[in-house]
Amino acid sequence: MTSQLKDLIQNYLEFYSQTQGLLPSFLEKYRIEYAEKGFLGQKELYELAYESSTRSAHHVKRNPEKRCREVTSNLDKVEGDFSQIALLTALKGFKAPTASVILTVKNPDRHAVVDTRVWASLERLNYVEGRRESFGPEHYVKMIQPIRKISEKTGYTPEKVGYALFAYDVDKREGTLH
Repeated sequence: MTSQLKDLIQNYLEFYSQTQGLLPSFLEKYRIEYAEKGFLGQKELYELAYESSTRSAHHVKRNPEKRCREVTSNLDKVEGDFSQIALLTALKGFKAPTASVILTVKNPDRHAVVDTRVWASLERLNYVEGRRESFGPEHYVKMIQPIRKISEKTGYTPEKVGYALFAYDVDKREGTLH
């Protein structure tokens, strides 16, 4: 099973560039900036939100700059996946999928960009149950646990596993997303 899982992740990482998913290279600029400054400001949060969820990104501009910096700098002080994702979702324009982008920018070895496609792939692979069209912090925790297990089994980071699972759903889904 491990070699099949590793092949699946490898194949769908290669396929990912053919999807309309968030480009991993896009996150690198913000990863460096976050590491250097220890926080992200409203401008950076808006750009990341826009790239991952165009429809809700405009809400990010309603967050004061000071709050954006405070929340993102406090991620280092908060333990636990639920608490970290919940902290980010306190910002306007950040539901769990968009918040997962920030966690992944901060630590790709522990986190993954997730959305309903990633959930659907995890369901297809029997890691989670039930179809979801939206989710909160508790659902992120439910997804990141099997993503980390897949990461351990395959040697790919959680970030890369997330991208592969997104691409897997793009390839296998029949019908519309919602």
